[in-house]
Amino acid sequence: MFRAGHIAVEGPRGVGKTTLAKLLAERFSARLVTAPHNPFSDGEKQPFQAQLYRLLSSYQAKEELAQEDLFARGVVSDHLFGCQEIYAEVDLSRDELLLYRKVHALLDEQLPRPDLIVYLQARPDVLLARLKKQRPEGKIVAKSYLEKLGSAYSDYFFLHSDSPVLVVNTSEIDFVDDKKQAEELIAVIGQKKRSGVSHYSPLGSR
Repeated sequence: MFRAGHIAVEGPRGVGKTTLAKLLAERFSARLVTAPHNPFSDGEKQPFQAQLYRLLSSYQAKEELAQEDLFARGVVSDHLFGCQEIYAEVDLSRDELLLYRKVHALLDEQLPRPDLIVYLQARPDVLLARLKKQRPEGKIVAKSYLEKLGSAYSDYFFLHSDSPVLVVNTSEIDFVDDKKQAEELIAVIGQKKRSGVSHYSPLGSR
């Protein structure tokens, strides 16, 4: 039987991180860890407070996990601590980012690395359509913002070497509503041998 260990699911807004994390946790009988609610969620008005709260909350959650014997059970999270800096790079001013990076570096070196990172990708137009579907009455971010996020994520994982990474192109699949596609993706993630960076482009993805 596949043992989850520590799996982190990452990717830009609207790509389905939390949905996939929930599916994996249920399938592998692992503990689910989701990003906590951010009281400074309106990042346009308070970007530094929003990013710092996101960073510290994520660190606290990961620190609590490190104190437990979770690897006997496994854990799946819908975020990777290292990726917190991606949003900061997009949202913060130069001076704010310099301070943020100092705090991030101090905390990051104290946390264990995942056994596998599942990095979900999608084109900006696809992400925008999914966000509109998820929040029909809510405020939707601009496509240009999603383009910046996508570029920042690509740059981050191009240089990432701390953990094995599975890059999944989700532009042409809908594992949120399609159970068959979800099963196929879970089966790929459940493969035991994993090292470096690997890619999964489902049939039909562009």
